[in-house]
Amino acid sequence: MTNEELHEQMVAAMKAKDKTRLSIIRQVMAEVKNVEVNERRDATEEDVNGMIKRLIKQTGETLEMSIKAGTNAERTETLTEQVKILESLLPAQLSGDELVALIESTIAELGATSKKDMGRVMDALTKATGGNFDKPLAAREVGSRLA
Repeated sequence: MTNEELHEQMVAAMKAKDKTRLSIIRQVMAEVKNVEVNERRDATEEDVNGMIKRLIKQTGETLEMSIKAGTNAERTETLTEQVKILESLLPAQLSGDELVALIESTIAELGATSKKDMGRVMDALTKATGGNFDKPLAAREVGSRLA
């Protein structure tokens, strides 16, 4: 997601009076603004997606702790909704047949034959997709194809 698309999402959330969505989008935009100010450059799409992924991880960890504590159902519900909103901001993850096809072409392209090449294959997949793929599934597929 680009910075402009994020801004459009914020405007739409304002018009819809969706406070939860607006709050989480503003949080992402603040993180992006920090990158722009601290590094004195415009945020790229990878920066924005990286911020969203980091916030998903942080919010997910907070959600897990909230579930374990089990004392505040309203907070748990809000955190769950925030994680769903953040996940909806990311592009769809590559999985299934598309991922298998990419794995096969990457293995052929790199000439990978043994388990020792697994790291190179996974690195190439990450570069090809921007890290936007089902990593556990990919690791199983790559492992099953390499001797």
